[in-house]
Amino acid sequence: MTLDAEALSAIGRMAVEMAGLAGREMSAALGHALAVAYKPGRQGEATLRDPVSEVDQAVERLIRAHLAEAFPDHDVLGEEMTERPARGSPTVWALDPVDGTANFINGFPMFAGSVGVLHRGVPVAGAVWCASSHALRAGVYHAVRGGSLYFDGTAVAAAFNPAVRRRLGGFADASASRAPALWEPRRTGSAAIECAFVAAGLLEVARFEHPNVWDIAGGFALVRAAGGEIRTLGPDGWEVFESFGEGDPATWRRPVVLGRPEAVAELCRLSGEADRPEGGGAPLA
Repeated sequence: MTLDAEALSAIGRMAVEMAGLAGREMSAALGHALAVAYKPGRQGEATLRDPVSEVDQAVERLIRAHLAEAFPDHDVLGEEMTERPARGSPTVWALDPVDGTANFINGFPMFAGSVGVLHRGVPVAGAVWCASSHALRAGVYHAVRGGSLYFDGTAVAAAFNPAVRRRLGGFADASASRAPALWEPRRTGSAAIECAFVAAGLLEVARFEHPNVWDIAGGFALVRAAGGEIRTLGPDGWEVFESFGEGDPATWRRPVVLGRPEAVAELCRLSGEADRPEGGGAPLA
């Protein structure tokens, strides 16, 4: 089964609608006392590093309900819930209802709602509601495969100013001692926002160590639409990203570099042999 233009357009519209829904729910919740819990670490130990709010769960529940009605034969992979309504479907919706939850529950305006759609492992649509943007307001960055990058329906063309000699890079560790000296390091606390900001030209490059698919699926579609490059770290070094493979995307976790092609090539070169994976995620198909 392939996606024709009409089906892709319908998916793209729904992705924008669902990202906007996430944004409205987050905006409405700001200023209220939220119920917050913390997920256990990988070994089951107590940790305060991975919070989840009542809004995370409520938004994912709402989005799942809409998708079940509109696309009952599509699978859904979400951060907060384990249900897979159509496991094995070639089309998978990857949802992160609140990306940057620690920022959100503290009222720090750097959080997002991310909706990505994969078809046979390839990102074909993405919509990311961001609490801030190049337009200095909240809104949805969105794109479908083969199309341009948009922000709330208006095309976005990233401006490149050659007078800026040191640009911004998004790094998990934003300390000057760890980030490459070619970029002024920034850490937003949200992979989805960093993908959107790369696509919009606010960050030149970003690196993620072991993201989950729901963190980046929507953002990958945005970066590709903006003409950016994506590379992942595989057994033979840094590879140009083609897809998450045709296996279960829930198992995919690899280091990622994305951004302007020249910047991606340089950051991967600087990373070198020190970044060889010790096990990594599943191989690409």
